[in-house]
Amino acid sequence: MKQIEVTIMGQSYILGCPEGGEASLLEAVNTVDQEMSAIRDNGRVKARERIAVLAALNLAFALAQRPAADSGTQRANGASGADSVDIDALIRRVDEALGDDGRLL
Repeated sequence: MKQIEVTIMGQSYILGCPEGGEASLLEAVNTVDQEMSAIRDNGRVKARERIAVLAALNLAFALAQRPAADSGTQRANGASGADSVDIDALIRRVDEALGDDGRLL
């Protein structure tokens, strides 16, 4: 597994990335960075952990709101909507990225 260094909300993280998955991971990092920065810039939440949780919830909600056509495409490719997203694995990756900042759940 390849490791790449990324920056989210001004803090650097080293993330594991499967070969060939760099573009997808960088896109995900950019999405998370934008979401977290928007929450921070709104000024109501200061704690990094809370910002991360709110960003995760916002992104999960947006994912759940995708049109049914996306689910049909996923099923045709062998996945079934929410089953194609391993939430536990995502939470573990966020926990690893937060490191000393604490655990989400």
